Amino acid sequence: MDHYADDLAALTAHLDLKDAVHVGHSTGGGEVVHYLARHGESRVAKAAIISAVPPLMVKTVTNPGGLPRENTNLVPESNTISACLEGASTIRASCGQPKL
Repeated sequence: MDHYADDLAALTAHLDLKDAVHVGHSTGGGEVVHYLARHGESRVAKAAIISAVPPLMVKTVTNPGGLPRENTNLVPESNTISACLEGASTIRASCGQPKL
């Protein structure tokens, strides 16, 4: 949804915001990340991502553009990604982050 990120970029430019703090909850967390990836961080001081809904990042049949599992430190394949995304915060904490 590029238009959300583009709208935010237009608004921050129109208001001439500098060192802004962007806070996103749930889907809004993904939009904050999308804004940063699409428009950079030149006007951003900090970003807070609260209970964000992450996009699917692992390569699957339905997500061929994702990261190969071996390039992540996710929990073993026997623990499904959906468990990481749907479970309690203690489960989410065990889901890992992509290796950069």
